Amino acid sequence: MYLPRHFTEDDSDSAVAMVRSAAFGHLVVAGPAGLASTPMPFLISDDGGRVRAHLARPNQLWKQTPCDALLVVPLSDAYISPGWYPSKAEHGKVVPTWNYEVVHLHGRLVAHDDADWTLAMVSDLTDLHESALPTPWSVDDAPDTYIEQLLGGIVGIELEVSRIEAKRKLSQNKSDADRAGVMAGLPDSPIRRAMGERNGA
Repeated sequence: MYLPRHFTEDDSDSAVAMVRSAAFGHLVVAGPAGLASTPMPFLISDDGGRVRAHLARPNQLWKQTPCDALLVVPLSDAYISPGWYPSKAEHGKVVPTWNYEVVHLHGRLVAHDDADWTLAMVSDLTDLHESALPTPWSVDDAPDTYIEQLLGGIVGIELEVSRIEAKRKLSQNKSDADRAGVMAGLPDSPIRRAMGERNGA
């Protein structure tokens, strides 16, 4: 990923937090037929060194393992109009752009065709997303035979992360006035909230 200095998120804890907040990404591998990608929810370890997920058994991507892989995790994005910049009225030297946040996780992908491993991963994934609900559902709420049947239709995968690249393109290269103009132009956008966090507004 192209990472200009002013758009790079260097703090590894922040990068992992970005990935965890998204919890959904696009896994990319290169196989005999070329590049292949699949969208998937996932879990990331606290240190960012491990990503766990599962794929449907008929999905051919897991059969490429072990292999190098890239997990692309998009967070938020928005079109930025040059009309929002006060500098447009001053000198007119402005053009449209796009603000966005994205994290790339590079590493070695392995498969876990093991019911116990996959059950633990599915249980952890479910618990994470159910925890905020008033009446959380648990894998244990379903009949054991039903869960066993479903586990037979999926395969666990794990990305052993070797490198994380995080980019937050949030108008850091613009003046304070132009950043304020962008935020005013995006009153209800996740990008506006991200700009406020990143730029201390």
